[in-house]
Amino acid sequence: MTVGTSGDPLRVAIIGSGPSGFYAADELQSQPGLHAQIDMYDRLPTPFGLVRGGVAPDHQKIKSVTRVYDKIASHPEFRFYGNVEFGRDVTHADLTAYYHAIVYAVGAGSDRRMGVPGEHLPGSHSATDFVGWYNGHPDFRRFAFDLTGRHAVIVGNGNVAMDVARILATPVEHLGATDIAEHAIEALAASRIEEITILGRRGPAQAACTSRELKELGEIPGVAAVADPAEIAIDHGTEVEISSDRQKQANVEVLRRFATRTATDGARRVVLRFLLSPVEVTGTDRVEGVVCARNELHRGADGRLRARHTTQRIAFPADIVFRAIGYTGVPLPGVPFDHALGVIPNTEGRVLDMARDGVVTGEYTVGWIKRGPQGVIGTNKTDAQETVASLLEDVADGRLNHRTVPGREVLERLLRERRSDLVTFDDWRRLDALETARGAERGRPRLKFTSVEEMVAALADLPE
Repeated sequence: MTVGTSGDPLRVAIIGSGPSGFYAADELQSQPGLHAQIDMYDRLPTPFGLVRGGVAPDHQKIKSVTRVYDKIASHPEFRFYGNVEFGRDVTHADLTAYYHAIVYAVGAGSDRRMGVPGEHLPGSHSATDFVGWYNGHPDFRRFAFDLTGRHAVIVGNGNVAMDVARILATPVEHLGATDIAEHAIEALAASRIEEITILGRRGPAQAACTSRELKELGEIPGVAAVADPAEIAIDHGTEVEISSDRQKQANVEVLRRFATRTATDGARRVVLRFLLSPVEVTGTDRVEGVVCARNELHRGADGRLRARHTTQRIAFPADIVFRAIGYTGVPLPGVPFDHALGVIPNTEGRVLDMARDGVVTGEYTVGWIKRGPQGVIGTNKTDAQETVASLLEDVADGRLNHRTVPGREVLERLLRERRSDLVTFDDWRRLDALETARGAERGRPRLKFTSVEEMVAALADLPE
């Protein structure tokens, strides 16, 4: 009997419940005539990955994409197993025994470091930690950020950097209408930060953020977003180069408007600086400043503009520093990993074993752990289509291990023996309803539970 029929359904495990995992599930579900049973795992009780734990709380419209994922999860052959950690509660050997195919969709769970002296000082933080903290992610709820100083410096100018700057600058009464974590509201209410400096290593035409994120900095009540006119000047060649790139053109135009503003435009300032790279974080017992090298742009052999240091140095006062220079993946037990690139090595989504120079039968990857931290939420849809196409090609060509796997009920019994507090998607729906009800009492979209223990206890108290 062929795998993928009603008598022998294709059994697929998806590790991770963020956008890439859901889009992979959706692509499998949409195949005419394919009978697939999809089990999605997440170490947290809550699904949706960075949509819940990474998207800024004042971007509620973006979070509405979860309605699409709700529909995917409603498919009769879809199961969600939350509060189940790969490598602890379910192993690689378990999955290869119970499934025809495994799809790794775990994202990029760590951040890149600057690699400069003083980066270890108290007051020097990863933007990843700060974003998780203000979003109420259980891994970061107990972190502490000292916001009592006047100066904050953010290294990097991608969308994450813009989110961090905007959250630091936005009056707390405006944040109170979002789903930001309660502990973050309390800390931000006591913040004394007056100036937030955002450092970009290249020029304004190479800024990594979107124009929407950039414009939002200039729309914060009581805040002046400013730029140095000298640093945002671009030459004729660059003007021509970006003439066909609407995003870069829009960024430059926004920055030109920022360059006409003065310090008196707002009580707080967000200052965008360019052609600067940190070479040292200074301080004795904690962060006191950041020393930057002035950069110049040069074109490499591949035609891309790169920044290189000059001998000029510029020092900035800093009471707190956030690095927002990119994410990187984290290895999974028993799964090949490329430490240099921070991804699972693959070709068109098929996992590669670099030591044996071959494809790992029946194992696939999607999202940031596949391609690196690039793109927006929607990028994961086309990415998942590529991976699922590879998986289905392998099914059709008989390249999977076409063995008989135990039924779902056998696996579920094993999972519940190991995790009595396993969370299903129906459990999540009940938790979701409780969070939104708690938020409604305070005029907010939701009031999140910020620890796994709280979530499990809340579910135990709710009627079935």
